[in-house]
Amino acid sequence: MAVIKASTDDVRMLARLMRAEAEGEGNLGMLMVGNVGVNRVRGNCLDFKNIRSIPQMVYQSPGGFEATQKSYFYQRARESEIALARRVINGERQHPAGNALWFFRPSGDCPDTWYNQQNTGRYKSHCFFAPSGDDCPSVY
Repeated sequence: MAVIKASTDDVRMLARLMRAEAEGEGNLGMLMVGNVGVNRVRGNCLDFKNIRSIPQMVYQSPGGFEATQKSYFYQRARESEIALARRVINGERQHPAGNALWFFRPSGDCPDTWYNQQNTGRYKSHCFFAPSGDDCPSVY
C-alpha cells in the first residue's frame, strides 16, 4: 500500500529522479534516493513543510535536486526504474536512507552532521542524513 499519493506520471517522475541522481550506484542506490524523496513528501517538516506531492518535492526551490538541471533527468523512465519507484512509494526502505531527508556526494569522508541532521551512513558515493524523531516524526 502506498505511503504517499502518486499518479502514474508521479511514479515516472520519481523514477527519472532516482536514475538521474544515482544510476551509477545501481538499484540499491536508486532506491535510497527514492527513500529520500518519499520522506520529503511524507515529512511535512523542516525545509519540506507543505511539500505534499512528488512534483513539489522534485522541483522544490531552493532545496530540490540538481538532477532537474540536467537533460538526463528529462529522458523517459525505463520499466526497471518505474518498478523501483513503485517499491519506495509502497514503503520499502533501505538503510542508511530509510529515514533520511538529505544525501550528497562529498569529495572525502561523510561529515557527522549536515544541515543539523545526523549522518546515518554512506552507500558508495552518497552520504545520508536523517532528522531526529522529534523534528520530523512523520519519517519514522
